[in-house]
Amino acid sequence: MRLSVNVDHIATVRQARMASEPDPIWGAVLAELTGACGITIHLRGDRRHIQDRDVRVLRDTVAGVLNLEMSTSDEMLDIACELVPDMVTLVPEGEGELTTQGGLDIIADEDRVRNAVERLKGRGIAVSIFIDPDVVQVGRAKAVGADIVELHTGIYAEAEDADEVEREFEKVRVAAIAANEMGLAAHGGHGLTYLNIGPIASIPEIEEVSIGHSLIARAVIVGMEAAVAEMLALLEAGE
Repeated sequence: MRLSVNVDHIATVRQARMASEPDPIWGAVLAELTGACGITIHLRGDRRHIQDRDVRVLRDTVAGVLNLEMSTSDEMLDIACELVPDMVTLVPEGEGELTTQGGLDIIADEDRVRNAVERLKGRGIAVSIFIDPDVVQVGRAKAVGADIVELHTGIYAEAEDADEVEREFEKVRVAAIAANEMGLAAHGGHGLTYLNIGPIASIPEIEEVSIGHSLIARAVIVGMEAAVAEMLALLEAGE
């Protein structure tokens, strides 16, 4: 299972002081040198962490896959089509939310999502859609032309008792199998930590996970190289 490191929260620390450090570019370099397959960043409309400059520099420096998370707004589509990251992950974006609250509801806004997918793929960009682990949403992702679904693991990650954990894990597993059967690659992300990654890493249909907050929090204590190496070891052990 591949690891894409989300460096948003390095930028969060920087923006807290509106300073020049810590620079998420350096974090991205260290993550890749330690074995991450690529880097994920979320350029939000409010620019709360990642800035346009970060996207441009990372586009020139990431050696693996640069995954740009973004909404389906015209502004974001214009930026993606200009910079052409390796992959775009379409995500919902709510005003004032602390973090992404759930998967993108393709059914509720199918025409806009389809148009966004077509525009991005017209520029040669691989398109992923961040969705809840629901087979119906997987099917709609296939219908609008996505290449990949990133399954929202947040509810699984936040589950408090063993029965709930098992139920939510099973939803992720079934959705990953369905995605593969439909010809879609399955990724996972949101809320994953060093403590809960093991079961997700045991799902063979999930090719890649994107991890940010937990990994960056660990890196504050032990350094980026050690934090990435520890997560990679857990992914290997889970498999």
